Amino acid sequence: MKMRKLGSGLSVSSIGLGCMSMTSVYGPAANKQDMLTLIRSAYDRGVTFFDTAESYGPFVNESPVGEAVAPFRDQVVIATKFGFDIDLKSGERGSGLNSRPDHIKAATDACLKRLGTDHIDVLYQHRVDPAVPIEEVAGAVGDLIAAGKVKHFGLSEAGVETIRRAHAVQPLAVVQSEYSLFWRGPEADLLPVLESLGIGFVPFSPLGAGFLTGQIDETTQFDASDFRNAVPRFSPEARKANLALVDVVKTVAARKHATPAQVALAWLLAQRPWIVPIPGTTKRHRMEENLGAVNLELSASDLADINQQMSKIDVQGERLPEGALQMTGR
Repeated sequence: MKMRKLGSGLSVSSIGLGCMSMTSVYGPAANKQDMLTLIRSAYDRGVTFFDTAESYGPFVNESPVGEAVAPFRDQVVIATKFGFDIDLKSGERGSGLNSRPDHIKAATDACLKRLGTDHIDVLYQHRVDPAVPIEEVAGAVGDLIAAGKVKHFGLSEAGVETIRRAHAVQPLAVVQSEYSLFWRGPEADLLPVLESLGIGFVPFSPLGAGFLTGQIDETTQFDASDFRNAVPRFSPEARKANLALVDVVKTVAARKHATPAQVALAWLLAQRPWIVPIPGTTKRHRMEENLGAVNLELSASDLADINQQMSKIDVQGERLPEGALQMTGR
């Protein structure tokens, strides 16, 4: 497995493993033992970067991740997140966000307990809380770093000015946001700022929530609990229109003797040397397929062809429901 550097001192596998779908969001939770096996198989294949969060469930995703990596804890990087208003005793969700410094510190202690570890390698603010100055958030995470409970600071779905302000107080190692051939919003402002500040980038949904795999069309039926049922970009009408994008990826995949997922991930890896996507899956063969993207070389001609073809396509539908969209880019 090839390695990449995020920020000033964080080295991880070129592709990580997003663990959210193992317990929620894309349908019913998967079998726990199968997920432990999947995570350990990913490690055996060279994956050293595992992404989770307190809000997945909430409070049900971190424990299996911690259990799975326990035999090789010091050889991997665990990223988790705080920031939603979740009661730390009952697990009940509030109506919004909570990044008060005292809550951050208590939430981090709870994350450490669920993960069964004495430190968190990357601690993200999951969404920017407009009620708490980002300088206070950065200061609280800085205190946790000084105490040895956290190694690196990250932000998720933050705007560029927030990133600059946070970085001035406590240097950021990484920023996480959605980015793929299905959503290229970060290219305009975010990527140039991260490059100038020396901050790594971790794209989530690098396969467009599965759309770029070529396994989804307008007739696909999602489980009733699958979040994509509420996403405008995944309405049947939008999916039908957006299949033109998948056709481009499929054409390149056929030419490169690869799969559409591998092309989509290789395209991301080719954008910057400090980008590390975290595709999620509950299936071992999909995990192995995704990791194959590390060795797929897209030439300058391939990349130019993809960009030219994509420029002709107007992707339909918002990437998130309205309420979730309002929490991004702050």
